[in-house]
Amino acid sequence: MAATAQATDIPTEAQQCVTCHGDKGQGTAQGPMIGGMSEQYLDAQIENFIAGRRNNTLMTLMAQSLVDLPARKVALSYFAAQGSPLKGQLRGDKIALSGAEKLYYQGDLKRGLPACYSCHGPSAAGGGSFPRLAGQQADYLAEQLIAWRKLERSGDHDNTMGHIAAKLKEDEIKSLATYLSAIQ
Repeated sequence: MAATAQATDIPTEAQQCVTCHGDKGQGTAQGPMIGGMSEQYLDAQIENFIAGRRNNTLMTLMAQSLVDLPARKVALSYFAAQGSPLKGQLRGDKIALSGAEKLYYQGDLKRGLPACYSCHGPSAAGGGSFPRLAGQQADYLAEQLIAWRKLERSGDHDNTMGHIAAKLKEDEIKSLATYLSAIQ
């Protein structure tokens, strides 16, 4: 049986996040995985909720409670240090790629779709301002791509993800979400 973090191991500043995101940020039915995401990315998302560029009533209230920057840093540092290391998956490791893998590693130049790999990196590990996608809940990933496509989510540079998501077909969104959630 795997050991779980004790409430005393979790910084006070991060404890309000545990109900939805899990004690190690692994995600739950109520919230996505945040463990292993970069502090920079997590901080930007809190700012996006506060500024109304992302819409979720509960998360907006939680983000507004993290306006104390030193306390926010403690919470973000805790969750950024969580998550499991990924087994490396590099572009070109396989000759036969699924449709989702092709989109991730090669994109689709005919449709102006850049490779997801270009920003989210090898193994979908993310980093800096780009989120880790590997191991994220498939439903959450699909919901976010649809939100980008419908312009219900924003906050990235030049609405890059909105432009990309608008070009994705429904079945591509589902297959990308499934593929990315299975990367461990």
